[in-house]
Amino acid sequence: MLLRRLEKLIDPFRPLPDTQPPANVWRFYAYFLREVRGVFAFLLLVGLLGALIEVALFDFLGRIVDMIQATPGSAFFGRHRNELLWMAFVALIARPVIFGLHDVLVHQVINPNLSNLIRRQNHRYVLKQSLTFFQNDFAGRIAQRIMQTGFSLRDSAVQSVDALWHVVIYAISALVLFAKADWWLVVPLLVWIGCYIAALSYFVPRVKARSVIATESRSKLMGRIVDGYTNITTLKLFAHTQHEESYARDAMAEQTDKTRLSGRMISGMDFTITAMNGLLIVGTSALALWLWSQGRVSAGTIALTTGLVIRINNMSGWIMWVVNGIFENVGQVQDGMQTIALPRAVIDQPGAKPLHVTRGEVRFEHVGFHYGKGSGVIEGLDLVVHPGERIGLVGPSGAGKSTLVNLLLRLYDVERGRILVDGQDIAAVTQESLREQIGMVTQDTSLLHRSIRDNLRYGKPDSTEAELLQAVRRARADEFIPQLSDVQGRRGFDALVGERGVKLSGGQRQRIAIARVLLKDAPILILDEATSALDSEVEAAIQESLETLMQGKTVIAIAHRLSTIARMDRLVVLDGGRIVESGTHAELLEHGGLYARLWAHQTGGFVGVD
Repeated sequence: MLLRRLEKLIDPFRPLPDTQPPANVWRFYAYFLREVRGVFAFLLLVGLLGALIEVALFDFLGRIVDMIQATPGSAFFGRHRNELLWMAFVALIARPVIFGLHDVLVHQVINPNLSNLIRRQNHRYVLKQSLTFFQNDFAGRIAQRIMQTGFSLRDSAVQSVDALWHVVIYAISALVLFAKADWWLVVPLLVWIGCYIAALSYFVPRVKARSVIATESRSKLMGRIVDGYTNITTLKLFAHTQHEESYARDAMAEQTDKTRLSGRMISGMDFTITAMNGLLIVGTSALALWLWSQGRVSAGTIALTTGLVIRINNMSGWIMWVVNGIFENVGQVQDGMQTIALPRAVIDQPGAKPLHVTRGEVRFEHVGFHYGKGSGVIEGLDLVVHPGERIGLVGPSGAGKSTLVNLLLRLYDVERGRILVDGQDIAAVTQESLREQIGMVTQDTSLLHRSIRDNLRYGKPDSTEAELLQAVRRARADEFIPQLSDVQGRRGFDALVGERGVKLSGGQRQRIAIARVLLKDAPILILDEATSALDSEVEAAIQESLETLMQGKTVIAIAHRLSTIARMDRLVVLDGGRIVESGTHAELLEHGGLYARLWAHQTGGFVGVD
């Protein structure tokens, strides 16, 4: 019960602030550790007591040698009973309790909880980054940085607390005990402490710098490997196994070189500290023996000083590796900060309210967007989509159709103008509420590597089984779902679909996506090449379902295959980010402009005539 209570001192799932972590490394540490400062204060106290007990054991050794020399054997236990009992209590009871409590705090309270608390907080922050953020980096590298930062920050913090007390307590206690015996014994230790600090001051920053470089190269290697696995189909289709191996090998070679450079500095530090430790042992022991030969110290002092400097020798090696580990972990935290501590490009305004859709009107007013380049893409666009109206966006590639949809979803913020839904500026409402009111079927449907049921319920997490089955039937997905299975023997709705849904055909993925949007039943619907992955027979089969889905909704459809949107209420033709034509299919054909030319190309313009 006591252990369970201690294990709950850190709750990794408690409410935490959803703010940008600091970009400064020490403030980054403080940002996360302040959530568990009570536990670390407790660990600091336990570490202090543990270090004092360790030093006390060497003092006991010296005292016992002196007592043996000064007391006849027959009277030894009677005369020193209380002191011996105290020594036994410290060694047999106090030491195991304190060190056991330290192990519980580290291995059962901090290790399993703090890492996941940090990971959860970082994962939540990164999830709300903009689309550009994820497009500009490897998914594998982002994931690795989220995972490694929690582990490295935790380990370096715990190691720092442990090392702090051992260094301070051992150094101060040794100086006090040596000075108490004879102040000359302090001289070798003071010289060693000065040299030890100088060595760490020289080596540690260089080890840290090289560790950061090695960590960056490791992240790069991870990103390349995961990128290859993620796109394994492309790799196989183009028979580029050797090319991909070479691509990863280059990163491995770079990572190997950077790790070797870091290892050289560590080896130099190890040799220097070991040589200094040898001088400390020989110098202190020789000085103690000389002072004893002059009658200035007791034999117990020799035992104390020799034992303590040997312990300091062992501890200094441990401290060296701990300090190296600390700064290697700090390097990994700094590497993770490159991803985690970036500001979000698209954020909710302070006091943003949920979007309420009653009619479904969408209005673009003087919208300008250029991906930060100053010009191009969309410029001064005005468009009103009336409640319940179904419009089709038409135009050549690069005309701005998908960009316009992304702006409506607020995957990017407009650079000029504004977008209104039922009179509400989408920049002033929460992103979550905006996207809850919009259903979308995309051309490149990506499913989660979960079960069919989990993927469908992404549209409506609280949907009933009856609602789920109805959506599946309307999307004509009930024809293939019962036949699905995975390697674990799960079938039908419980079968896993593979990463990004690779175990399904393009048409199957598309029908799952349509069923998911049917289940969501949002008042605004976006169809971005929604039937492009379907063959003509299947497309015809679900066209009726799409018609049903569009009833009573405001619909914006994008399609290169113009026949699929010709029956929309209105077609809006984009070119160069501007609206160049607008009207029904018949009106635009009669006008003879860009739409008419595009239509002619698709209905025979490229067919040779004899």
